[in-house]
Amino acid sequence: MAIDKTALITGGSSGMGLEYARQLAARGYSLLLVSNKEDDLAAAALELATDDGRTVHTLCCDLAAPGAAEEVLAWCDGLDIVPDVLINNAGMFFMKYLEPGCLARARAMVALHVGVVTDLCVLFGSRMKERGSGRILNVSSMTARIPAPGIAVYSATKAYLKSFGRSFSYEMKPFGVSVTTVCPAAVDTALYPLSDKMRRIGRRVGLIQSPEQLCSRALRAMFRGRRTVSPGILNVILPPVISILPPGLIDRLGLAWINNK
Repeated sequence: MAIDKTALITGGSSGMGLEYARQLAARGYSLLLVSNKEDDLAAAALELATDDGRTVHTLCCDLAAPGAAEEVLAWCDGLDIVPDVLINNAGMFFMKYLEPGCLARARAMVALHVGVVTDLCVLFGSRMKERGSGRILNVSSMTARIPAPGIAVYSATKAYLKSFGRSFSYEMKPFGVSVTTVCPAAVDTALYPLSDKMRRIGRRVGLIQSPEQLCSRALRAMFRGRRTVSPGILNVILPPVISILPPGLIDRLGLAWINNK
């Protein structure tokens, strides 16, 4: 397989990011992986590098830090690479009713989900526009569509990504660049605090998707140029159900979930 395409993946050392890397590598893409986990990056590079011409470059970087997007761009410029695909996958998660002690994590989440994604889209999108081709995939969430007590900042940042991605796609399409936003429901990764038993049950009944399933559907949508994709049966069931629940019941369900998680 000829190697002439490159994909830049944030959070590419583990979870869905690593699965995106595996699936794009299988399509013949060379890889640029960015993460704040140096050991995981080294393991991912070792797994994905081959002798058939595919290269794997890694950058250990705190994407929530000021200037992170410019650091990633300078790194790619140093390699003389303008990626054909940009996947903004890096994310963080915590479940807690907000209080002053949460603010540091909340600020980091806003920086990671909103600030650096916006910056990377604009910086790399500009290079793609100059070339006349490119694909961008942003990872939002089903929670962008529902009230989510306990993960208020997470769901709000994911709502931003969904809104931004859709509008940005219209700005970029005339220049040959597609922007796709994927809004997963439950995915079986270490990001979410579920017990092994709950994971097994959820996957068995189809409520939780595997990373392989989710990434395959997201990449298929991206390569077809779709603006949004919402995989998973929960995306069909849960938002309409929640929309008809009394607000007071949502209040009580949120407290019950937080108190028993």
